[in-house]
Amino acid sequence: VDPHSHSGPYSTTHRKMLSTITKNCIWTARRFSTTTALGSGIQRLGTDVLPTMSQAVVHNNIVYLSGQVDGSADDVVGQTKNVLAKVDQYLKEAGTDKSKLLTSTIWLKDIERDFGAMNQVWTEWMDPDNKPVRATTEASLANPKMLVEIQVSAALKD
Repeated sequence: VDPHSHSGPYSTTHRKMLSTITKNCIWTARRFSTTTALGSGIQRLGTDVLPTMSQAVVHNNIVYLSGQVDGSADDVVGQTKNVLAKVDQYLKEAGTDKSKLLTSTIWLKDIERDFGAMNQVWTEWMDPDNKPVRATTEASLANPKMLVEIQVSAALKD
């Protein structure tokens, strides 16, 4: 049975939902590799970046980003700026922005040394009228060159 046809067991609401999902998948596929399981309401974005994870998952109007890192800058200021640029890019491509942030988790390789500099970049980047909840901790990151990793979740735009 074709869910897009006007006959068959699918309701008008179901056809509209499938049409919206299809349009959203086509739009996002231009930027991300995308997988969507029909009926699950889960959309996985950036599935081709790394073999072990998606860069973003959208479910129930919430965008969940994987932890974003940068190994190209030599200091925490440069890495934080580059990571937040990635966050902006992924949020935009998922259909939202930093004004809709809900949560953020930040891991620093050396919290004593780098917290102040990272926090300054974060404060300049963050929407001051829409602050997310946040946790920051020290952790050994996957690569010794990485000084900061940031993971966020955000609501989709209305």
